[in-house]
Formats: sequence, structure tokens, C-alpha cells
Amino acid sequence: MKAMPWNWTCLLSHLLMVGMGSSTLLSRQPPSLSQKRSFVTFRGEPTEGFNHLVVDERTGHIYLGAVNRIYKLSSDLKVLVTHQTGPDDDNPKCYPPRIVQTCNEPLTSTNNVNKMLLIDYKENRLIACGSLYQGICKLLRLEDLFKLGEPFHKKEHYLSGVNESGSVFGVIVSYSNLDDKLFIATAVDGKPEYFPTISSRKLTKNSEADGMFAYVFHDEFVASMIKIPSDTFTVIPDFDIYYVYGFSSGNFVYFLTLQPEMVSPPGSTTKEQVYTSKLVRLCKEDTAFNSYVEVPIGCERSGVEYRLLQAAYLSKAGAVLGRTLGVHPEDDLLYTVFSKGQKRKMKSLDESALCIFILKQINDRIKERLQSCYRGEGTLDLAWLKVKDIPCSSALLTIDDNFCGLDMNAPLGVSEMVRGIPVFTEDRDRMTSVIAYVYKNHSLAFVGTKSGKLKKPSFVLSVVSGSPWWS
Repeated sequence: MKAMPWNWTCLLSHLLMVGMGSSTLLSRQPPSLSQKRSFVTFRGEPTEGFNHLVVDERTGHIYLGAVNRIYKLSSDLKVLVTHQTGPDDDNPKCYPPRIVQTCNEPLTSTNNVNKMLLIDYKENRLIACGSLYQGICKLLRLEDLFKLGEPFHKKEHYLSGVNESGSVFGVIVSYSNLDDKLFIATAVDGKPEYFPTISSRKLTKNSEADGMFAYVFHDEFVASMIKIPSDTFTVIPDFDIYYVYGFSSGNFVYFLTLQPEMVSPPGSTTKEQVYTSKLVRLCKEDTAFNSYVEVPIGCERSGVEYRLLQAAYLSKAGAVLGRTLGVHPEDDLLYTVFSKGQKRKMKSLDESALCIFILKQINDRIKERLQSCYRGEGTLDLAWLKVKDIPCSSALLTIDDNFCGLDMNAPLGVSEMVRGIPVFTEDRDRMTSVIAYVYKNHSLAFVGTKSGKLKKPSFVLSVVSGSPWWS
């Protein structure tokens, strides 16, 4: 497949933006990657910070979510259209927002931080969710960013009360003859009574339809959501689940998370709080969320543990790397970046590792766990959701690769960590983002760092040259 210039726009500008945090500079380097040629740049307003970026796979147009603004850029980073999203008078304590009912809290001019940006290809629209009004989303026409809809009349329209960028992740599941679904995962910032931490919503064809963002299923007892129980906060007062990445593959939707838990250090009688990286899996068609399973993930190299997830990206194995790993070229690989340790979420250490997971191996581990639980072995192992250990119940049934759970033994946790394969480490300039793709049967990966540098890990060259890639 011939690489097009806008592919490099997607690849490099995304990495540089994420690597520099809230920088207001985007860059594109030509496909030759020549160091002698200058970057094409785009600078936003001085007061803006860039939050999210998506590229239209059909046109190469870039959509950039910033503070108070959405940009549409050409593949060479020229501004085509802008759409203003803020600021506006608001108060984060107003629930529902003051645009729905009067709020007694003082209102002040508040910035609208873009928290999620998704392209809905089937309906040719952009879903842009911000921090104003408890996380209301706009639906914008891709061509000119004209506002098609902005639902805000129901509590289901408020997707997240967290104001920071990077607190929400969404995955669209598309159907040929039905309305699509939007899986939303968000930190709740101590407001579990208002916001589920993960849910599936309706994406109606009509952007102004009353049912837009309504739960796929909701009755008195069951709904398409998972809420953090209030009891959890008595154990870990600042408990929350931070969603780092999300994707769909096969019959499942996946989210990669970082969440706190209390553990007893070896030889100690007291518990301390650490952070654990976990992969969450749900069936696309599971309206009751009985298929919810989470499994801890991490990486280790030369006796050093890397447990704090920083970034992730899904790609195919490709023919060359596939042969090395013993998998099919079209099998999914999960490229992940972890920083060292697991205690300091907000102040991660600079030591970091790039690791690869074979998605099929994670799914095999989940299937083994499901099979053992339905034999009545062990407990559900999901302390944050059940607070106390609940024994697995025995049931005579066949659990295959696509098993989607019953109203028993759910939700379920896997206790044993799945370890990724470390392929590259960085000790001084923490890796903060990753992207990967297959080019002429070779798997290529790029990482962005805390200081804004772009790196091509040497393991890719090892694969290309045929030497042992994990050396």
C-alpha cells in the first residue's frame, strides 16, 4: 500500500501534539523524513491548548479540538473552518446545567476544554464533547462544522463532570442498517450518582433526535452501564477509573484504564494505595453489561516493572513481525507505553517502556478465567465494584471465544497480570504517546516523549533486518 502524505500528517502531528502536552503547535514532516527539510506548522491562539486530534481517513482533513474552539485543517495544516465552543457562564457544581434549570451557584466565564473528538463516518458528522455544562456534546457537520445538534434536555446528555482533557474516551460501533452505538468511558470525579464510569449510548441518525445519547437499554433494574458504588469510596476515598485508550476488535469493545487499589506490601500489615493498569472488555451486543471483564496488564524488563499506563495504540501484526510472534499478519497487536512503578499516577517517573501485547493472548486469558469461574472456582475478584469477595457460581455451559456472560458471575476480574513484551525503554525522557502501522509487510512504531521529541524505536530496525527483535 502506497503511503499518502496525509498519513504522515496523521502520524507525526498526533505524536508531536501529545508529546508536548497542551502545546499550541502542530507540525508535519514530509514522507521522506529528511532532517534537512522544515516542518509545516500551525499555531493556535496564544491562550489555547490543543486537546484532541482526529484525521478523516477518506479526505485527510484534520479536526483539532482545542480550548474554546474546534478547527478543521487541510492535510498541510491550513485552516479551513473554525467553530467556537466557549467560553460561557457556568459552574461545575450546577447539575443539571443552568441552561436546563436555574442554578444557585455563582456563574463565571468558563473555558470549554475539548474532552472527546470522534468522527461518525456513517452520518458524516463530528462528535465534539467539552467540559462546559457537565460534558455536553455537539454534533458538527464535517464539511463546514455547522452545528447539527447539541442535546442537553435529559440527564443522559451530560456525559462527564470532569473538566480536564483526557478524562473521556469513546468508541463508535457501527451497523449497516441500525443506529450506531457509542461506548463512553469517563472518570467520574467523585460523582458516581450522576455519571456511570462506562456506558453504551444510542447514536441516532437524526442529530436532533430526543433519543440521542440515551442508554442503549435502561429499565428499573438493568442498564447499559457500570456505576462505581458509593461503598467503594469508603475504602479508597479518591477512587476513580482513568481511561487511557479505547478500541473495538471482533465482537468486543476494549478500554485501557488506570485505577487505584489498596495493597499490602510484602511483610507489612498495613495497606497502601497504588495504581494498576487494566484492560476492560465488553461485548458489543451486551446491553446489560454482563460481559464486563477486566484484567491487569503490565510490563517487565531486566527485573524492572513498568506498571503505569501512559498511552496505547492498536495495529496489525504485519507479515514480518507476525512470523516472529507466530501470529497471522492481520492479528491485532496492542502497542503500549508504561512508566516505571505503580505509585505515582500524577508524577510518573521518566523511566518508561514500549511493550507489545498480542490481543488474542489477552482474550485467551479472559476465556480461561471465565471457564474457571463458571466451574465455581475462586471469587469474582473485582473488589472496587463488589467491595467484598463474591464466590463464583457453577454452571454447566460451553464458554467459547465469543461468550458474552450471563446475569451471574458478572462483572468479573482477572487476578493474574498479563505481561506485555518489552521492545524499547527510555530512562530520561518519558514516552507519553505511541502510534504504529504496517508498511510493506513491516510493522513500524513511533513514540512521542515528554519533551516533545519523536522517536522511532530501534526494535523496528531489528525486525526489518531480521535480527532478534526483543534484544
